[in-house]
Amino acid sequence: MRALPIAAALALAAGSLAAQTAAEHIAAGDASRCQRNSAAALAHFREALQLDSLSYEANWKAARELTDIGKLMPDSLRKQRDTVYAEALALSQRAVRVDSVGADGHYMVAVAVGRVALTKGPRERVRSARLVRDEALRAVALDSVHDGALHVLGRWNAEIMRLPGLTKFFAKTFLGASIFNEASWANAVSYFTEAIRINPTNIYHHLDLAEALVDADRQEEAKPHLEEVAQLPLGCDAGDPVFKQEAAALLQKISRR
Repeated sequence: MRALPIAAALALAAGSLAAQTAAEHIAAGDASRCQRNSAAALAHFREALQLDSLSYEANWKAARELTDIGKLMPDSLRKQRDTVYAEALALSQRAVRVDSVGADGHYMVAVAVGRVALTKGPRERVRSARLVRDEALRAVALDSVHDGALHVLGRWNAEIMRLPGLTKFFAKTFLGASIFNEASWANAVSYFTEAIRINPTNIYHHLDLAEALVDADRQEEAKPHLEEVAQLPLGCDAGDPVFKQEAAALLQKISRR
């Protein structure tokens, strides 16, 4: 085969590079995400950031993939997981700096801070609680039907209620965390229920609501949501297969009681 003339080869290369725009990498990342391939999705979002580091969409979506990857990492990989969450937080914070009125950026800050907090001890969770709540509320204020942010608020209430009584006393007495008084199982259930109303096919919404109901000693109300998880198709979240397994195990556990 004869080699292409230099001018033609350069033109071909330029055309190929031009095709790989940040927007196209973001679209490819979205497609990979809905194949539940977080690694491929993250690679595309990172490529988009290489081309445009101030892309709001690429920043918050890369942060989302990182948190999805992190939440599936076992405790034996704690150090690597902490690094993943730290990168997610940095990217989500940059998204907010790029667009302070974008709900998704604030939502991802709340998620990333919350995920970092869950890897820490009770006192660290207490210190992070206010920021998680504030960022999630900001996201809902900007987009009242943001089911992800509503889920975060549901989880915030549930996680506060799960803290040992002594930890909550310490938080209120010595850290001035009076916002802990606002947490309740009723609020957790309300936020999760609203998230499900907006996005009824989200497996994670149903699972976290069911877990909150079980912890609130409302097992019978949890069963329909766990049964619903078994019927729902897998979505774009890479964790959906794991969430289905967790829902099945929880349903079996409470059904034996």
